[in-house]
Amino acid sequence: MSLNWKQKILLVKAEVTYGTDAAPSGAANAILAQDVQLKPMEGTDVSRDLERPYFGADATIPTELMSEISFDVELAPSGTAGTVPAWGALLRGCGLAETVNAGASVVYNPITQNPESTTIHLHIDSTRYVILGARGNVRFDLQAQAVPKLRFTFKGLFVKPSEAAYPTADLSPWQMPQVVTMGNTPVFEIDGTDLVMRSFAMDLGNQIEGRFLVGREEVKLGDRQESIETTVEAVPLTTFDPFQRALDQSATALQLVHGTGAGKIATLDIPAAQMQRPQGLSTAQNVKEWPLRLVPLPQSGNDEFTLTLT
Repeated sequence: MSLNWKQKILLVKAEVTYGTDAAPSGAANAILAQDVQLKPMEGTDVSRDLERPYFGADATIPTELMSEISFDVELAPSGTAGTVPAWGALLRGCGLAETVNAGASVVYNPITQNPESTTIHLHIDSTRYVILGARGNVRFDLQAQAVPKLRFTFKGLFVKPSEAAYPTADLSPWQMPQVVTMGNTPVFEIDGTDLVMRSFAMDLGNQIEGRFLVGREEVKLGDRQESIETTVEAVPLTTFDPFQRALDQSATALQLVHGTGAGKIATLDIPAAQMQRPQGLSTAQNVKEWPLRLVPLPQSGNDEFTLTLT
């Protein structure tokens, strides 16, 4: 009997103890994802390198086994101010702290010490793939006239797939997204200057690696190197000069606000980003545009950016 690829349910839950199955459920932890890609058994094949009196391939032994999964979710807050979004556990698994201000806001910021881990269950038809101790990276992606997305990649400890009962998923916490438009994205400014934005992407640049030793096996978040790429309409240099800012190596504040209505607003604040060298010009509809690169920098630490949902 063939298995239906489209019949899939993705479940993610933060772990209490690293590598111990948090038992995510369809009722509380279902993820409404797009473009799910799974590499179920990544690792290294160690050759035995045997000396034999004849030609032939060597047997290998699989080691450093991990699973990797990537997928997108829509960037849409919970719809209620102060309520954690359905994708909150995903950000926590990418080295972000979650602060809930009841009835007002949910705030995410990067951390260095003790990043959380997640348990991931992916059901494809009758087969369940389990990933334990998963940590990941996220890329914020906002394109004009498109649905804003969070692009996740997680790596975790390998568990042999098994046949399991297909759960029932409650996807009601997932809200309808708002397309990136002039009305839905009212603020995009760099150093207080409003700019016309075509695209914006921020990658956390999390370094996710397996660490397999005697006495400890872990998928570790070892470092973070955020980067920003944005394309904006060019303006007179007397209004905004990215070339001089790159020469000055000065810190530049950036703010992006997307969404309208209580419980639907996401505000990304980057207090100190260094402008990188503009490496070219572009044009669309005979309008000159600047592809810009910026690097969010820490000031006192773990303050490169905040994502505030209100």
